[in-house]
Amino acid sequence: MFAIPGKPPVTLTPAAAAQIARLMAREQAAGFRIGVKKGGCAGMEYTMEIAQEAGPMDIVVEDGPARVLIAPMAQMFMIGTEIDYETGLLESGFKFRNPNVVETCGCGESIKFREADAG
Repeated sequence: MFAIPGKPPVTLTPAAAAQIARLMAREQAAGFRIGVKKGGCAGMEYTMEIAQEAGPMDIVVEDGPARVLIAPMAQMFMIGTEIDYETGLLESGFKFRNPNVVETCGCGESIKFREADAG
């Protein structure tokens, strides 16, 4: 597992924590799983899903009633990320402020992470 001892790998803004808690309550879920997968024009995409239980290798981050489960493949990419939930006139959704991202595609849906050997 990837983490800095004593510090959660991700933090939630109050808006994100409230939205995750609402989704969990509505679905009677154990948490909100965040992952990454290959895809999109920049190479990787975030995945988000309601989870009925934590996986044995998930990192669990709790903020009040909100519970985020970080999938194993995503853990090294998520360290230092702030998750927000923004509501606008045209769209609403989760926003990831991730210091490990070096590039995003034009539509903002896919990301490229810093190479492990790049300073």
